[in-house]
Amino acid sequence: MTKTYTDFEKDTSEIKKTLTTLQYQVTQKTGTEPPFQNEFWDNKEAGIYVDIVSGEPLFASIHKFDSGTGWPSFYQPIDTHFIQLKSDLKLLTPRTEVRSRYADSHLGHVFNDGPPPTGLRYCINSASLRFIQKDNLHAAGYGKYSALFDDNQ
Repeated sequence: MTKTYTDFEKDTSEIKKTLTTLQYQVTQKTGTEPPFQNEFWDNKEAGIYVDIVSGEPLFASIHKFDSGTGWPSFYQPIDTHFIQLKSDLKLLTPRTEVRSRYADSHLGHVFNDGPPPTGLRYCINSASLRFIQKDNLHAAGYGKYSALFDDNQ
């Protein structure tokens, strides 16, 4: 039987071996990468973004927008089932942290200043993501998400 993200078991020593220092710092230590100097802030290709640790499907390019912040921004996740929201009181202003459900990876934060239809801005670290191009969704095991890119949507 093939393991999927729902079978994910967190093994910190294995995670540390597979991630870059930045990916580990962001996902496991609640870090933040520099704006405008990260892999996906200006990616315009069609596809989905998955958790770098577990492969959980998180965001789709059709929900991505240019927020001007220098980080990938989305107005909604693919499915809220894969997202956890937690209070973040580390700064003077309270924020809402975004984490993945199964790997519990720190992804970024969500703010109430996004575009319609949700008015939300999921500001996400590229270092917490792996991008899967639309044409590779089936081969990568994410075929059910190819419908997001149907021309009639």
